[in-house]
Amino acid sequence: MNNPSQAHDVAVYIGRFQIFHNAQLALLRRALATAGECIVVLGSAFQARSPRNPFTWEERAEMIRLALPQADRDRVKFLPVRDHYDQARWVAAVKHGVAQLHPANPGPPSVVLVGHLKDATSAYLRAFPHWTLEDVGSQGDIHASALRDAYFGAAHDGTLEPALAALVSQVPGSTVQFLRAWSSLPYYAVVAEEWESLRRERALWDGVPYPPVFVTVDTVIQCGQQVLLIRRGRAPGKGLLAVPGGFLEPRETVWQSALRELDEETGLRLLDSDIEAAFKAVRVFDHPDRSQRGRVITHAHWFDLGTRRPPELTAGDDAADAQWVPIAELAGLESRFHDDHFHILDLFFGLTKDAAESSAA
Repeated sequence: MNNPSQAHDVAVYIGRFQIFHNAQLALLRRALATAGECIVVLGSAFQARSPRNPFTWEERAEMIRLALPQADRDRVKFLPVRDHYDQARWVAAVKHGVAQLHPANPGPPSVVLVGHLKDATSAYLRAFPHWTLEDVGSQGDIHASALRDAYFGAAHDGTLEPALAALVSQVPGSTVQFLRAWSSLPYYAVVAEEWESLRRERALWDGVPYPPVFVTVDTVIQCGQQVLLIRRGRAPGKGLLAVPGGFLEPRETVWQSALRELDEETGLRLLDSDIEAAFKAVRVFDHPDRSQRGRVITHAHWFDLGTRRPPELTAGDDAADAQWVPIAELAGLESRFHDDHFHILDLFFGLTKDAAESSAA
């Protein structure tokens, strides 16, 4: 039974929590004070590790648990939800997950959504009109991206302990302990190397008058029940799976660039008549957070070669490997894909369910 001061049955608090900090802890405490139970929605779930998403949803859930007293831990449930880069699907996944964790018994629960409407990045809070929205305002000027920069930048210059000491006023003590322990795992060096590579790349654009917007192309090549994938040979996403693609050249159309990148990365070259007959669709993927590089808009071309024998492949350029992968296996490989490439494949092949794709803990 709720405390009389708790006006709702369940509070929902949504975030990525990469890294969990004091402003987020303040919001979580507000949620716990508002309802008898709190469901923490962990966004960007099931992603490959990267400088933007270094921690799995299970690690983030543990980071949050460690910051709470035992009595509050028992009142918190965690709901991991993938990004989708499609707000309607994402909202449906959150609603479905909350309903599964807090079923209507005997009637619909009173749900309060706790958050802070600060800018376009928090506009999703208005996508749940049937829940009560409690905008609690700013809880401190703390940015997880700056915390990650300090944490992974310390690996480059060997100053981890001073970096952790500088975080003590911004993150719970348990988070500092978690980060210290996690730095001894092999993931830390790998993510830090990628962080440094991205830092150098972004530094090249420091002098431009406006933030750069990049245009890229990707090719989804289906042959029977298989799809063509590469394994990236360099950062960002070194070692991860991806569809073939790259940057648009100044004197090319997106169609020409897509076919050129396909040839350079996989050695796949078909007659113009064959590739035109195989063309199914082209979709633009332009979510602001789809790429670690920054603002990258891609045009993904889908081709179906039919039931013919899959052509031979030769990896080249940015690709360390090129291979035909059964479409039926893609869902199990989700956490091994670069950026949003799993979601590109999901749009064309329907790899995840619309509402029940999330698991909960």
